[in-house]
Amino acid sequence: MNRPLADEIRPKSLDEVVGQKHLIGKDGVLRRLIEGGTSANMVFYGPSGTGKTTIANIVAERTQKTLYRLNATTASLQDVKDIIGDVGTLLAPGGVLLYLDEIQYFNKKQQQSLLEFMENGKLTLIASTTENPYFYVYGALLSRSTVFEFKPVPPAEARTAVERALAIEKDRSPLPLRWEEGVPLQVATACGGDVRKAINAVELLCQAARPVDGKLVLTMADAEQLSQRSAMRYDRDGDAHYDILSALQKSIRGSDPDAAVHYLGRLLEAGDLLSPCRRLLVIAAEDIGLAYPQAIVITKACVDAAVQLGLPEAQLPLAEAAILLATAPKSNSAHNAIIAARADLRKGKTGDIPRQLQNVHADTTGFDNKQHYKYPHDYPNHWVAQQYLPDAIKNARYYEYGPNKTEQAARAYWDKIRGEG
Repeated sequence: MNRPLADEIRPKSLDEVVGQKHLIGKDGVLRRLIEGGTSANMVFYGPSGTGKTTIANIVAERTQKTLYRLNATTASLQDVKDIIGDVGTLLAPGGVLLYLDEIQYFNKKQQQSLLEFMENGKLTLIASTTENPYFYVYGALLSRSTVFEFKPVPPAEARTAVERALAIEKDRSPLPLRWEEGVPLQVATACGGDVRKAINAVELLCQAARPVDGKLVLTMADAEQLSQRSAMRYDRDGDAHYDILSALQKSIRGSDPDAAVHYLGRLLEAGDLLSPCRRLLVIAAEDIGLAYPQAIVITKACVDAAVQLGLPEAQLPLAEAAILLATAPKSNSAHNAIIAARADLRKGKTGDIPRQLQNVHADTTGFDNKQHYKYPHDYPNHWVAQQYLPDAIKNARYYEYGPNKTEQAARAYWDKIRGEG
């Protein structure tokens, strides 16, 4: 039985690794540490198929330590104890290098069990995770490790691995094998920065190829079909989910309707309907705000329609909302006002509610049984000067009119009424 192509093609040296030039390039700090025979504890953070396991293997070979592998999704505390039991024996005379994949699935007690042996140097830990380690890795363990972030592999670099895989398949193919010109780049681009996924796509392409005139031909049509949707990385509870939502909001805030529908499309392609509905409502209030007060009303109508319709039809009202918000005038004046007001409250800047604003039944007790409240509707233009904020912050200003037509019109109106114009 043949080994999986992705395992067969796994690099044996740093020069063969594609991607991660910021870490293992000529002047990369991780490269220098590895070539120096480091025994440092490390956390590799990044998406799947970006070289984390491969580089861990290279580290183990350099340090001449016995390599153990555990996957935290299936490993137990006893597995950790068994490995630690080999430290200092003939099974691991030079010490142990433990590669712990998906460390975020280890609980605090399991992670703590590693600390003593990391401290005395008998165990070197390389942990990998696809989630932010500062959220998922125990603080004491993290303080004894160095975090290296792995990034998705660019298509131009992933293509090198794809062409290497094609060459291997060509050598072991029982029939002459060739491929259409655009196939390597198509596979490298569609893999979404995941080299393992790209290599698996090559293997599937070769298995699915049909003989034509005694030859096997890998076509663009097959490459596109096998690699469709592969470029999407999405986990509803993971970093990619929040990255897409963040990109959606920042694109709308930046008034780019094309980017807005792109990121909306990513969420909908993953079958996520509720997250974009909620985020679009937030955007309407936070980023469009008082520059176009009707935006949140229209967005709410679009969201209600989307929820009632369900996918795929929900894409239509949500696209309308996203484009409307992206092309609408922007104001964060209301957002800034409430943030500033709450910041003062957290600092203790508060005070008694002014007498004239208290509930009317307060007038029935005490020495001063008059509320002294001026009812604005009894005055010209339904306005009269009186103090509303507590004495301690009576001069505070939280709201600043935004530089847009709607808010500037309101400002001009109130300046005139108050005699400030």
